[in-house]
Amino acid sequence: MSVQPMQDAGAQQRAKTPFRPLTQVEMEKIAPTRDERLFLVLSIFIGVLSGLLVVSFRIAIEWIKILTLGSAPHAGQLRLLFVPALAGLFVAALVQLVFPGARGSGVNQTKAALYIYNGYISFKTVIGKFITAALAIGCGHSLGPEDPSLQIGAGVASMVARRLNLSRQRLRLFAPIGAAAGLAAAFNAPISAILFVIEEVIGQWSAAVLGSIVLSAISSVVVARWFWGSEPIFRIPPITLRDPRELIAYAVLGVVGGFAALVFSKALGYLRPRLRAMPHWTHYCQSGIAGLLVGSIGFFGFAQVMGPGYEVIDQAMHGQFAWKLLLALALLKILATTLSFSSGTPGGMFAPTLFIGAMLGASVGSFEKLFFPHLTGTIGAYALVGMGVLFAGFLRAPLTSVFMVLEVSGNYSIILPVILANMIAYVLSRGLQPVPIFEVFTHQDGLDLPSMEEAREELELHLEDALHPVHVPVVHGRQTIAEATQIVFAAGAAAFLVSLWDGSWYAMTADDLAAANATSTPDTPVERILPPERVPILFPDMPLDTALHYFPRWPVLPIMNRASKGTLEGVVTQDDVLHRYQEY
Repeated sequence: MSVQPMQDAGAQQRAKTPFRPLTQVEMEKIAPTRDERLFLVLSIFIGVLSGLLVVSFRIAIEWIKILTLGSAPHAGQLRLLFVPALAGLFVAALVQLVFPGARGSGVNQTKAALYIYNGYISFKTVIGKFITAALAIGCGHSLGPEDPSLQIGAGVASMVARRLNLSRQRLRLFAPIGAAAGLAAAFNAPISAILFVIEEVIGQWSAAVLGSIVLSAISSVVVARWFWGSEPIFRIPPITLRDPRELIAYAVLGVVGGFAALVFSKALGYLRPRLRAMPHWTHYCQSGIAGLLVGSIGFFGFAQVMGPGYEVIDQAMHGQFAWKLLLALALLKILATTLSFSSGTPGGMFAPTLFIGAMLGASVGSFEKLFFPHLTGTIGAYALVGMGVLFAGFLRAPLTSVFMVLEVSGNYSIILPVILANMIAYVLSRGLQPVPIFEVFTHQDGLDLPSMEEAREELELHLEDALHPVHVPVVHGRQTIAEATQIVFAAGAAAFLVSLWDGSWYAMTADDLAAANATSTPDTPVERILPPERVPILFPDMPLDTALHYFPRWPVLPIMNRASKGTLEGVVTQDDVLHRYQEY
């Protein structure tokens, strides 16, 4: 019979003896290895590189905007018509002929690199994403720089890992590390970037991966702030929650955001596959036509919807628009972004999502000020919460949405409205549109990537789900082999448990006991024929799959009570576990 000891001998001995200092050998075992230390250093290096690239990317966007659209584009300017159109034609040609990997937002492409291509993102794709997204966004297409920054950071990390000839496993891990660095620099919000990468890209984390992601994100933000300063993206006005009745308005904002997320998702889900299914030659002009249509929206009076729209969000937070105009801007931004993104123009969904949410939030706040002036809420607070609301409802990253608002505002007094409105929007959007938008894009592209939202919602089975009352004989360790044989064979059991004086347990089969009868005297205590190892210490709340790899060694596993050492809650067998999985 093969033996798989649960612990090394040193660990067992420490469990039974008082505290003592660790030996040099033991310290070397738990200390980070050379590869792990190199991994952390490389994370900082990747963060610095990603930060520099993202800063260059944002500067390129601003230069292109000033050179092509001017510093303050407004309705009636003819260049609003032809600049986005010509830029769209040029970008489409680059994507079709030179940089096919630059198409899309960058989130799904990074996720595909992680799960399908072993973390591989070519540097050609990084260059292509930089050039095409900067041209498209700078020339007025209704897209944002955050998602491309995420892919640029992941591509930099992939390139560094390949240059160092790291293993395939390490190469896969570097993609999310670079993604967090790129997004953190673009957002100037490291916590939100870390959470989004965990929520949407990798779905799970370990201490080593989380440490590397944190280091890369902080490094990139330090670089970005060295150029831009530590000021947040938006100038947040003072925010307070003085009247609890305002929570009703925030709840209404959550409902509005949930339906807006549905409209946005349905529009993209409808138009994008239809444009992709058109003849190939049309792909060279789709982006140009989308640019012309977006430019037309700006030319005829709503230039605010062009580009990322950060300055417009800032104006909305300070109450510079009427509520009807804010609603119009939100709807037109949905239309403009749907046209730009569905045409295959490289660019992200983050900035448009924040724009739409801010307009909806500010419209609700302005409506409240107009019709319920006795309430004391500020329009900026509603705009800020609205950003998180649409982020939670449309991008389906509820945890990121809450921390993003807190990180951008630096004001924790708004946490209750944020959580209330975001959760309403998330639950409503999930009920109306079960498939998240990034997963919709995945299916449209013919890929099969893991759904992080489904993984978060999956019910994890625990040992208590397969637990049964003790139905096997229990023998005390000081009983003799003869007594144990009588108890076991009288019960007709194939396996039994041995209870030892120190509260530990051992599991044996009837065949083991028969073999002991042949080699030992009948009056030998059972505890003297047992090997040093004991059955693993398992508790009811542990994951069910924890038990699987113990069954080749142990026929039955006792499940302990956490509050009372040696007390059993029940037992599980391999058949119990497999049967529970079949039911699940």
